Amino acid sequence: SLSVYISPYTLYISMRSTVAAALLPLLLAAFPAVLAVTFQVGDTAGWNTGVNYTTWVGRKTFRVGDTLEFKYGPSHAVFVVDKAGFDGCDGGGATQRFSNRDTKIDLTKVGTIHFLCPSPGHCLGGMKLAVPVLAAASSPITPSPSPSPSSGNVENAKNVASKGIMSYGKIVVAMVLMYGVMR
Repeated sequence: SLSVYISPYTLYISMRSTVAAALLPLLLAAFPAVLAVTFQVGDTAGWNTGVNYTTWVGRKTFRVGDTLEFKYGPSHAVFVVDKAGFDGCDGGGATQRFSNRDTKIDLTKVGTIHFLCPSPGHCLGGMKLAVPVLAAASSPITPSPSPSPSSGNVENAKNVASKGIMSYGKIVVAMVLMYGVMR
């Protein structure tokens, strides 16, 4: 009869490698979430009249996994509509309606999603938003250039920068944890 001796150290290393191999897919699955960004619609102006949302959208890149955050007062709401509703400022066929003054909408699929404020005259006055959503990034991306501080978006620029630093911080922590498991 043939017997095989496996040292406790070899068994220990084998178990750690198995744990690391089991955790790696979980880490990779969570990676796109680390890259996700939350955009405050209208930056510091929020969801309000008098904001050029076409210009606002043009300065940003939206991807699946990102979140739009609408902050607004009691005279506003957020309706998700189709293109015809958007073009005609008609919220009658809205697929979603929000009026909680702080609405977060996750971008879950590629394509353009349309929003409008149903309050009388608001949509016709420009309070509508068409957001083109791209596929999720498969690797770290360079953020869109932030507007210059003279445009009044200093707070938003700081917010975006801190989110980027936090995202990379999460990646580093995950890598250190994986290293610890594999040692």
